[in-house]
Amino acid sequence: MKSLIKSIIRRFKHQLEFIFSIEARIASKWASKAHQRLMYAQWEIMPQPEFFDHHIDLYYQWPITRNPLWLERGIFGSLALKGGTVLELSCGDGFNAKNFYSIRSKSIVACDFDPIAVNLAKQKNYAVNVDFQLADIRTAMPAGTFDNIIWDAAIEHFTPDEINKIMRDIKERLSKNGILSGYTVAEQHVGGKQNPHHEYEFQDMADLKRFFTPHFKNVKVFETIYSTRHNLYFWASDGTLPFDPSWEHLSN
Repeated sequence: MKSLIKSIIRRFKHQLEFIFSIEARIASKWASKAHQRLMYAQWEIMPQPEFFDHHIDLYYQWPITRNPLWLERGIFGSLALKGGTVLELSCGDGFNAKNFYSIRSKSIVACDFDPIAVNLAKQKNYAVNVDFQLADIRTAMPAGTFDNIIWDAAIEHFTPDEINKIMRDIKERLSKNGILSGYTVAEQHVGGKQNPHHEYEFQDMADLKRFFTPHFKNVKVFETIYSTRHNLYFWASDGTLPFDPSWEHLSN
């Protein structure tokens, strides 16, 4: 019976492809417009949120701009993963925790101080090995020992004094040779902050690096520059970092 059904389906393969391709195009356009409206509601009507729903990038902004900068964060963060336990600070909507980190990690604790962000993460980006928690990392960073700590697109939301305090708490929670990784934006030369929620925007790579060197033996800061944004990335550890000569994933 199953072979008969498969035979019938094969006979109508081209017709099915045609029908489903039309359905896919309609669904794609609808999803794009729906996320365009969602972006308007979240970012054009005050107050603006402190997190971003990256399904807006996926379904609306990326096809229009063709700009991959929103994917770099998950990719560069994944390079530092050790395959064990992860703590993600200020996780926002949880998109990267699910789609970049969870598949290469044993378990993840992902936290944010915003209950709206945490609820959204649980709804849209659930993964069996990701535990989304409500926590203000200035006063109640989740306890434990972690092989990786990720602080992505959030360090700029804190004052320099808060950053220094959080850095000490991070160091206490990293396992031996564990890696801290993350991303931020450089300040605009035209003046004014890029987001009203930002407390401190970094001048350049050197300005960002100085926050890590008192705490870690090895620090790498690098950048990517687009017409719309100047991105700063960091890896910090007392052990090996990606692309070090002794990095296990590097061919000699």
